[in-house]
Amino acid sequence: MFVDRVEIYIKSGKGGDGAVSFRREKYIPAGGPDGGDGGKGGDIIFEVDEGLNTLSDYRYKRKFVAEDGENGKKQKCTGRNGQDLVLKVPPGTVIIEKNTGKVVADMSGDNRREVILKGGRGGKGNYHYATSTMQVPRYAQPGQPGLEMTVILELKVIADVGLVGFPNVGKSTLLSRVTNAKPKIGNYHFTTISPNLGVVDLEEGGGFVIADIPGLIEGASEGLGLGHEFLRHIERTKAIIHIVDAASTEGRDPIEDIRKINDELRAYNSKLADLPQVIAANKIDVLQKEEEEMVIKRLKETFEPEGYKVFPISAVSGKGIKELLYYVKGMLDKMDRTPVIFEKEFSTDELIVATEPFEVRKEEEHLYVVEGPRIERMLGYTNLNTEKGFIFFQNFLRDNGILEKLEELGIQEGDTVRMYGLEFDYYK
Repeated sequence: MFVDRVEIYIKSGKGGDGAVSFRREKYIPAGGPDGGDGGKGGDIIFEVDEGLNTLSDYRYKRKFVAEDGENGKKQKCTGRNGQDLVLKVPPGTVIIEKNTGKVVADMSGDNRREVILKGGRGGKGNYHYATSTMQVPRYAQPGQPGLEMTVILELKVIADVGLVGFPNVGKSTLLSRVTNAKPKIGNYHFTTISPNLGVVDLEEGGGFVIADIPGLIEGASEGLGLGHEFLRHIERTKAIIHIVDAASTEGRDPIEDIRKINDELRAYNSKLADLPQVIAANKIDVLQKEEEEMVIKRLKETFEPEGYKVFPISAVSGKGIKELLYYVKGMLDKMDRTPVIFEKEFSTDELIVATEPFEVRKEEEHLYVVEGPRIERMLGYTNLNTEKGFIFFQNFLRDNGILEKLEELGIQEGDTVRMYGLEFDYYK
């Protein structure tokens, strides 16, 4: 069964806890602390598998959790790292955070493998905390919790051209004639229950990839019919071949059909209706010559002034198909053929738990300390060496009222703020 949209829960592994241990060996009195560090939790990684063309592997299993890191051991032994969990997806899969609807990653183009959730950092063992004044530290750092979220996986096929139109207008027949694809063909509605891809090879000028999108009906953008399930697949295409039943074999007006389908495209995503589009007036083989001339003239007079070139074709006999394909290839040659990639919108920095406590205090003159589980997690998952990470850090301090608390304690410009070994100068 073709599955192109699933919802799954993912969680990275928790970091192992640091160990509290003291060296106990004969003839070595007061051996000191030797508790080792905890291992890192496993990552959640998504990886493209070219052999997949559906998300059916995630149809029934919906929960994926990476392995936790092992706790630290005595004799300064570090716990084993948790095993990463690699989830295989077909090329073109977009990972979306459920609550916000933001894009986490697009597994397309050069992006073949991406760490989506990093495992928790292992906690430090008690030997790290031995000082001249604290020679018997009886505490160690706990491992960082793993990150978790619910994501939606959407498969958006990668094709240069999308075939759209009402059911039973001949999209599958055309695809089977011009490519090596073998879609199911029949004389009834919704024959196509999944997008079919094929490669058009032209004698001159190379070729392009074409996708047969299941037939749309009026109201598809609002969830009616089967076609709305696959509208997402058109979002990557560069151009559209709009196939219409020129012979009106089912009693519909071809001009009204074109208007309705374009309205559905516009309602789903306004950019789709603006894609370059050609009209393939199909089934002319069942028309008398006079009828064909009259229908094609009517279509051209209506749509060519709007920029839509009209081609009379017969997907059954092959008439007019060569001219259509070469025209489409010429359109594509004038475009940027770089695949459409959906930009990352969601950062895992947003997953830091906002309910964890923190403390802001004045340690001494001109020195202030900010610490607590929330601060530790934020620092663990934020790269302060990047502009984006530093901006997130500043927003975090402001949004959580930390800057306000520092000002209440009397902090002045040039004073130092310490956070778990990091020191910053305070400036407004």
